[in-house]
Amino acid sequence: MHDPPLILVVDDVPDNVDILQTRLEAQGYSVATATDGVEALEKIRELLPDLVVLDIMMPKMDGIETLKRLKGDPSLPFIAAILVTAKADASDVIAGLESGGDDYLTKPVDHAALSARVRSMLRIKALHDTVQQQKAELAEWNRTLAKRVATQLGEIERVGRLKQFLAPQIAEMIVSTSDESILDLHRRDIVVVFCDLRRFTAFAETSEPEEVTAMLRDYYGALGPLVDRFEGMIEAFTGDGLMVIFNDPLPCPDPAERGVRLAMAMRTAAGDLISQWRRRGYDLGFGVGIAQGYATLGRIGFNERTHYTSMGTVSNLASRLCAEAQDGQILLSKRVATAVEGAVTLEEIGNLALKGLSQAVAVYNVVGEVSG
Repeated sequence: MHDPPLILVVDDVPDNVDILQTRLEAQGYSVATATDGVEALEKIRELLPDLVVLDIMMPKMDGIETLKRLKGDPSLPFIAAILVTAKADASDVIAGLESGGDDYLTKPVDHAALSARVRSMLRIKALHDTVQQQKAELAEWNRTLAKRVATQLGEIERVGRLKQFLAPQIAEMIVSTSDESILDLHRRDIVVVFCDLRRFTAFAETSEPEEVTAMLRDYYGALGPLVDRFEGMIEAFTGDGLMVIFNDPLPCPDPAERGVRLAMAMRTAAGDLISQWRRRGYDLGFGVGIAQGYATLGRIGFNERTHYTSMGTVSNLASRLCAEAQDGQILLSKRVATAVEGAVTLEEIGNLALKGLSQAVAVYNVVGEVSG
């Protein structure tokens, strides 16, 4: 709507135009004029009036044809139209209304009737414009919502992929910053925690697959949330084995202590499960190996099938320490033992020759709890 409302008066008789223009301007409306239908359509496209007061009987193009073209033009917004006719013939009025007219007046035009119908048509115009504006806003909101939903679905998918090996809070941080570059290949000093079950191979050989699957579901269901709590990164599941990395892909100030804390929490959780399994006749135990050292880490694979992994002696050392651990033992390399000295009670095992390593390594066992 214009402010004040703009009304186009169309009539080929100058006196009629003057009368209508004077009356409408006296009521505070802006008024433009045209003398025939052709000029009227030009003015409508140029000015986009709020209301057209349109005479039916005109040269060049009469009011009915003008109205048909006005209402049939999809490029024009809704414009209210009042038809004015010198005839009181009902067929003339019906033809005008069927062509899209919103109301009509007969000549001579009554001032009160003109005022009332103009106000009525302008109210309709205002309501129509409000509805169209709200429709446009709703469409824009829907487009915005669709984009947000698509973005959120993409983020959920990315978080889901990252949660396969990262703690949820770390995965969500990477997605929120839209930066996955930290998952590219790089070298870093890390702590590796490797744990698995004692005598699992013998158990699996003598048990039904469903029984083994159910046992592993309970096992990983107990250990997995602990990895998330200590913000470790799950590098791999290997049957009954679980490999967790600290200080990557995000650095942390105390990777060795976090690794040992995680191992002790897992030992407690696994101990509860082992007690239940023994009542079912399962002869299983639990051991952990922890090492610290440099490795190359990042995503490897092909196309969309990638996996985040670590490559280096430190991972092999943690695996060998785990293999050497007896039921309930948490074996540490010397670097890890030095880092947590004073925080836990350690038992020195001595130098052990581990499979796949050319030199014997100093090994320590965690026997105490983390101090206050």
